[in-house]
Amino acid sequence: MADVLSLYVDDALPRVADGKKLLARVDRLNRFLGNMMLSEITGATCREYAEQRGSRGGARRELEDLRSAVNLHAKEGLHREIIRVVLPAKGRARERWLTRSEAADILWLCWRYREVQTVHRGPLKGVRAQTGKHPLRHLARFILLGLYTGTRAGAVATASPTPTDGRSWVDLDRGVFYRLAIGRKATNKRQPPVRLPDRLLAHLRRWARLEPNMQCFVEWNGQPVKSVKTAFGTAVRITGLEGQVSPHTLRHTAATWLMQAGAPIWEAAGFLGMSEEVLRRVYGHHHPDFQRVAADALGYGRRVSLAQSLAGEESRKAKIKAALGGPGRTRTCNQIVMSAAPLPESSINSMRNGVKLQ
Repeated sequence: MADVLSLYVDDALPRVADGKKLLARVDRLNRFLGNMMLSEITGATCREYAEQRGSRGGARRELEDLRSAVNLHAKEGLHREIIRVVLPAKGRARERWLTRSEAADILWLCWRYREVQTVHRGPLKGVRAQTGKHPLRHLARFILLGLYTGTRAGAVATASPTPTDGRSWVDLDRGVFYRLAIGRKATNKRQPPVRLPDRLLAHLRRWARLEPNMQCFVEWNGQPVKSVKTAFGTAVRITGLEGQVSPHTLRHTAATWLMQAGAPIWEAAGFLGMSEEVLRRVYGHHHPDFQRVAADALGYGRRVSLAQSLAGEESRKAKIKAALGGPGRTRTCNQIVMSAAPLPESSINSMRNGVKLQ
């Protein structure tokens, strides 16, 4: 299996956007499967790997690499037997998104929060006091970019005001955010250019004007950030947001807000960089027109006023009265039987034969 995985790395590494993540996944596979023979890869082996891995999502992603490696080995003609790689079931899609008030709360916290340190000397020794440092302000910029573009965390963290190799960049003149890093190959994680909302574009232009030497819009101590997971977790904890809230929640929030605003499906899908099918399936129920026509057709039907209903009821009663023997109508044998008048012998015989009386 070590040879199978090595062949896969040599083939896939030049084509993937993030080679470090690929190598890390293959390394975990190799530590568990490297000494096995290809014929030992069975459903039981895959389930055992997923169990020791602990994370169902991580195990599924790594076993997908294993499946690709086995398929490549067969495609190269190095084995002819059928090897099945069994994947764990997909986890439930994350449905947590932020309301407008929750987004405002976490933004205000990030902007106004001040670092707290313990005084180590002087009369206030041992007292925890606020300093003049604002350690979460860079996160406020990250949140604004994520909320109003629906962009994944990696592209937000590398967003630059100038075109730079290996980074996404923002054309401040045209107001377009090129999410795919320059020099990187496009992957299944769609990262098409997105037009920036006017309010966000005004912020970005002001930041670039105030800090002409910035490398990226999101920086910590003058350097671009690699990840905001720690800072984001701190902000969520202090704000008291419930549920699983992560940087990727910002993308879910942007998609939800677009649907709630009634944005056309095809425009929203292009803005977010996802397929229309995924947008409908995951976020479509937030749209104000979600199943509206079907619900109206079954719930209301043809609307009739009260006056029309009363007039219709009187007309129906008149028709019933006429059918039961009103003036100018023909009476059937059954109606005559119900009357009190004596019946002649001929009428009785006709009734028996099923003939109408004139």
